[in-house]
Amino acid sequence: MFQQSTTLARVKPSATNAAAAKARALKAQGRNIISLDAGEPDFDTPENVREAGIRAIHEGKTRYTDVDGTPELKAAVCAKFKRENGLTYTPAQINISPGGKPVIFNAMVASLNPGDEVVIPAPYWVSYPDMVLLAGGTPVFAPTTDTHGFKLLPGDLEAAITPRTKWLILNSPSNPTGAAYTRAELKGLADVLMRHPHVWVLTDDMYEHLVFGDFEFFTIAQVEPALYERTLTMNGVSKAYAMTGWRIGYAGGPEPLITAMRKVMSQTTSNPSSISQAAAVEALNGPQHFIKPNAKTFEQRRDLVVSMLNQARGLTCATPEGAFYVYPSCAGLIGRRAPNGRSIGCDREFAEELLEAEGVSVVFGEAFGLSPFFRISYATSEALLEDACSRIQRFCASLD
Repeated sequence: MFQQSTTLARVKPSATNAAAAKARALKAQGRNIISLDAGEPDFDTPENVREAGIRAIHEGKTRYTDVDGTPELKAAVCAKFKRENGLTYTPAQINISPGGKPVIFNAMVASLNPGDEVVIPAPYWVSYPDMVLLAGGTPVFAPTTDTHGFKLLPGDLEAAITPRTKWLILNSPSNPTGAAYTRAELKGLADVLMRHPHVWVLTDDMYEHLVFGDFEFFTIAQVEPALYERTLTMNGVSKAYAMTGWRIGYAGGPEPLITAMRKVMSQTTSNPSSISQAAAVEALNGPQHFIKPNAKTFEQRRDLVVSMLNQARGLTCATPEGAFYVYPSCAGLIGRRAPNGRSIGCDREFAEELLEAEGVSVVFGEAFGLSPFFRISYATSEALLEDACSRIQRFCASLD
């Protein structure tokens, strides 16, 4: 009889994937379901990028590449970091992986020993803690609050660091909250890190281009150059270029770390798709004019969702600076009774009853490490968002 490893037994399945799978199953049964669970842009991959992928196929670029990326894509990533973030890397300092998640996982496997700790602000993307566990490390959660915009404060970072701390994982703009750190806020965290030279920083900048209004994006090695030698700056093409299925993530960092990550890849995934890499070169080097209009569309959707959720009985929803998520509180509804008679005791039960009663799929906040909240992805049309939020308002009003 099969028994999973003790390492895997410590890991939870992805709650976001589980919510999406349940929504798909209900749709297959004929239910009218609106899925606000998946973090995926609803735009098409730009035509020039698609054509670059097709061209790569016709040109026979369908064979193995260097394990951690082609020279062409590494050069494009170096140019991107210099152009947009003021960071100078050589190709030897660049890692290309089959998605952003493998970048993080490879870095953890390459660097963590048993007992090493990784500080993760909560709420967090669901995969961070489990990737740390799979790599043999120990996740340490640093709390944030909606009062401070779900952002890690310097004092809370200081309190979370111990002699065993190896990494801080920082995500801005954030999944699940959309919170984004200003230059001054990053400098405050950097000042703490400068007092702890044994702590490295992994900054997940996947939503860099999805910021709203006059917010200006910065990454921490840009704000504090003295952290450059112990920072892994991670990004990818999935969100800004609507290339989730192409599976390309990338990072810049110290050459010894990048070399170790390449070693992990050489015995696990090997190289990312050669075709996807060719398309990613075009994405990074080609026209960028569509990025700001796309971000503006997301901003309009954010404003619609925040307004309608704040009109729902018992909900409060902060206005995030970026990404395409909101993280409303359902604290005002805990303890109330659903139309079917079930008492709502936590955000998981709120999400379950919302799906059952109104056919709206969201992800409960417990999965992200902070309750009682839930996450909504507004990466869908305004018509669907308006319908979904009307259903949420109706559901909240029905609770006794």
